[in-house]
Amino acid sequence: MKELIGTGVALITPFKSDLSVDHQALAALVEFNITHGVDYLVISGTTGESVTINSDEKKDICQTVIAANKGRLPLVLGIGGNNTSAVVDEIKSTDLSEFAAILSVAPYYNKPTQEGFYHHFKAIATSTTTPIILYNVPGRTAKNIEVTTILRLATDFKSIVGVKEAGNNMSQYLELIKNKAKGFLVISGDDDLVLGVTLAGGAGVISVIGQAFPKEFSEMIQLGLEKKVVASRAIEMRLMPIINLIFEENNPAGIKAVLKQKQFCSDLVRLPLVPATSKLQSKISTFLAQF
Repeated sequence: MKELIGTGVALITPFKSDLSVDHQALAALVEFNITHGVDYLVISGTTGESVTINSDEKKDICQTVIAANKGRLPLVLGIGGNNTSAVVDEIKSTDLSEFAAILSVAPYYNKPTQEGFYHHFKAIATSTTTPIILYNVPGRTAKNIEVTTILRLATDFKSIVGVKEAGNNMSQYLELIKNKAKGFLVISGDDDLVLGVTLAGGAGVISVIGQAFPKEFSEMIQLGLEKKVVASRAIEMRLMPIINLIFEENNPAGIKAVLKQKQFCSDLVRLPLVPATSKLQSKISTFLAQF
């Protein structure tokens, strides 16, 4: 899966004033990211507010991104949840011909054991021939998929090609990189740790901030893949303040505040999320003015 090495961006879902999907803004954001150097696009992840998007909206979002992409970059589609049979049904009923892989989040709320995680992803892996990227984000799911479980899944199911690791745990990243099989992708889901992960042997990132600064972020990741430490760290230092700001209150409220100020879309989010506060908006404005 060499096409998924580098910078992927977890696209937001822009909304109009009535909270319907702003497809024009989404298409413009896709074009901006393609022309400024990202390597692939991720639809319907956490940043895309997937849990408050209905099935018809998801289909329409996919069609907008596919049309705007025009076959230029690989696409990854988020299909996951805490009801294994429902996830499998969605995979089987979805036309995946335009997608390089599925990103499937660990079950949340249920708090399964490691054996539960294993059998959940076994059911997913055996339901499709489309490659699967595991998505481990214990801060949101309340349970960590342990390294031994991830590696067991990767060994047992060749369709499981990587993991988006978003536990903000450098020790787990390093253990995965050290023990993974050749070709298995350890993809960072932590914008603040990604350069260190990439320099250590990771496959890059599925980024939030990258969609607002695709040129700079993609260059940083490419330099990291080439082990050019000084040059990549210099870009990281420029971006670190805004990376910290967008996660200060909530994702995707923070990145939408940035994109609003860059005139891509509104900063509206669907409840139970709320837009970034005026205090955070001001901090973001100050950063952008100086960047």
